[in-house]
Amino acid sequence: MASKPPAGDPAQDSPRVTAPKHAAAGIPAVVHSLLISHQQMGARRTAQTLLKVNQKNGFDCPGCAWPEGDHRHTAEFCENGAKAVAEEATLRRVTPEFFAAHSVSSLAGRSGYWLGQQGRITHPMLLERGTGDEDGEDGDHYRPVSWEQAFALIAEELTALDSPDEALFYTSGRTSNEAAFLLQLFAREYGTNNLPDCSNMCHESSGSALVETIGIGKGSVSLEDLHQADLIIVAGQNPGTNHPRMLSALEKAKAAGAKIISVNPLPEAGLERFKNPQTPQGMVKGAALTDLFLRIRIGGDQALFRLLNKLILGTPGAVDEEFVAEHTHGYEEFAAAAETADWDETLTATGLERAEIEEALALVLASRRTIVCWAMGLTQHKHSVPTIREVVNFLLLRGNIGRPGAGVCPVRGHSNVQGDRTMGIFERPDPAFLDALDKEFGITSPRHHGYDVVRAIEALRDGKAKVFFAMGGNFVAASPDTDVTEAAMRRARLTVHVSTKLNRSHVVTGTRALILPTLGRTDKDFQAGVRQIVTVEDSMGMVHASRGNLAPASPYLLSEPAIVTRLARATLGPASMTPWEDFEKDYANIRDRIARVIPGFEDFNERVARPGGFALPHAPRDERRFPTATGKANFTAAPVEYPKLPEGRLLLQTLRSHDQYNTTIYGLDDRYRGIKGGRRIVLVNPADAAELKLPDGSYTDLVSEWKDGVERRAPGFRVVHYPTARGCAAAYYPETNVLVPLGATADTSNTPTSKSVIVRFERTGGEAA
Repeated sequence: MASKPPAGDPAQDSPRVTAPKHAAAGIPAVVHSLLISHQQMGARRTAQTLLKVNQKNGFDCPGCAWPEGDHRHTAEFCENGAKAVAEEATLRRVTPEFFAAHSVSSLAGRSGYWLGQQGRITHPMLLERGTGDEDGEDGDHYRPVSWEQAFALIAEELTALDSPDEALFYTSGRTSNEAAFLLQLFAREYGTNNLPDCSNMCHESSGSALVETIGIGKGSVSLEDLHQADLIIVAGQNPGTNHPRMLSALEKAKAAGAKIISVNPLPEAGLERFKNPQTPQGMVKGAALTDLFLRIRIGGDQALFRLLNKLILGTPGAVDEEFVAEHTHGYEEFAAAAETADWDETLTATGLERAEIEEALALVLASRRTIVCWAMGLTQHKHSVPTIREVVNFLLLRGNIGRPGAGVCPVRGHSNVQGDRTMGIFERPDPAFLDALDKEFGITSPRHHGYDVVRAIEALRDGKAKVFFAMGGNFVAASPDTDVTEAAMRRARLTVHVSTKLNRSHVVTGTRALILPTLGRTDKDFQAGVRQIVTVEDSMGMVHASRGNLAPASPYLLSEPAIVTRLARATLGPASMTPWEDFEKDYANIRDRIARVIPGFEDFNERVARPGGFALPHAPRDERRFPTATGKANFTAAPVEYPKLPEGRLLLQTLRSHDQYNTTIYGLDDRYRGIKGGRRIVLVNPADAAELKLPDGSYTDLVSEWKDGVERRAPGFRVVHYPTARGCAAAYYPETNVLVPLGATADTSNTPTSKSVIVRFERTGGEAA
């Protein structure tokens, strides 16, 4: 095994490693937040901006979708929220002169971290790959283009397609409700349901399971429910890095007497102890959060909840029989399946000890009000949908849906990703939604299903899609099977990215490519001389306003709603009866139409003007009414599944570092895990490392194994001995997305299985470890 890193970027490929931390936030988080903010924004701008984050008269953090309470701290943001704001409100600029000095080929050789650090894009830019012109352009440089030319070019490509289904309209979670509603309206009036979005890659499994079981694909709890719970199970989630403000809610629940069970393959500092930077005592001492840590094998969660369900069924008085009889369907079939749960198989699937599961059962039985929270640790496996259905079974058994302090809590990872879906960004829309849309606008929406993310990549790869339009995000870096995705994108005739900053997707392009620079959440938005607001929906179904407070990074930026309306006018022309121009002039006009199309948004403008916004209706939570096909909450029964490992292999999960949000890299440290100055690391249990002859500090290639026989390799990763579950390993994405096969997806949801990749370890050059 090599002892030195391979040739590459020394800033990222030579990490230093220390012992992992056992507490999150505190003084280091405050210091790091202020340091990054000062570097990007300067002192005055830092104060001007951070004091408006998540305030009722401010802007919604562009990071995670965690909700805000009614009473808010002056500093209502976390470390990663401060980083997200600093990245957007940065004083650094990417101008036409920057693109003139940097060819696309040279930019393609830079890391995602380097690209993101260059700053805000100031002008619309056009790339025409492999072509020259009278001005001597070599086809390897972006050049400035007017907005009118940009929209004319997109319209030309869209109208030249043989079918509207040859176009793809991708949406990132940061898109506002108003922009998302307009984009889906334009796509459907144009003639396609090809609306893949980032939900397809993260919480699609949650939505699939919840729609089937409780009738609505969203969580059923409020922030106040968390504060009232007796037991909170946090499964497959790392709040300390991914949703740090959740730690405040867990701290408050603990103070009220709640117990917390953490179910995760790796210990996470935030779930061990939280040093709340908003209180003097919290800064110094902090609060221990987890009462029981279950270091589960990757993919063993369904087996764990199935056995717990069997044990609940076998405990006299444990089942809420009145709730089950009145509100549920399918109990007998579920109970028969649960009875087959086997202790030995469960211990194999989970890697846990019997005493640990028995201790968990005791906490479950002692709780009247239980919440289960989860994130991508549960959603990105082949059997993710059955796993989440088993979680619902677990809650239904004791009546823990529709009760204060209890319920399902899928924690969405990106601001307004849930709102985008509510606004109709979905490739498989509800016919009732399309009926309402058609009635309101006098259009005929297509009824056939469109492409999700995986099928969109396949369509580009196979020549069935030719134009790719992205509203935000970093599609190339976020998607699985990196080499396949990049080759597919290069087959497109046109790729368009509505963006604030540079990323990998701007250098992996179609024959022609456009970058359309847009306003961010922090920017003031004036249309027709009137200051506008946009709205977002948080992870718990609260809708509220967002108002930027900074001067835009460039006078050449357009807002996302303005970009969509001008694109629609250029493409659809005068034949469209939709008042696109009115929508651009005043976003209140958009909200009036949303109110008439989407249930729960009645009197939208009036209600969102109230400080704090309003809650969308949720029938299971509000009425214990379940709008499923049976009219009741559905128990389900499915065979227990868990990954089986060939000898000499480990199961790899991709994850974020602490200096990262999705594909945005803020820095090269992962403070809580003890990683500094690098990202190409793989965390391996010391016992597994000994068996595989992987010394701590050695370097290895990761090679994934999939039934198609194609070799997918991520070279040059430093081995870090780490207390993860036996048989499991972990490494950061997007660097390891190359290992996730495009065809490896979750049943039903088609989500990439990024949390369960079978890998072997090889020395560079192909020799097995």
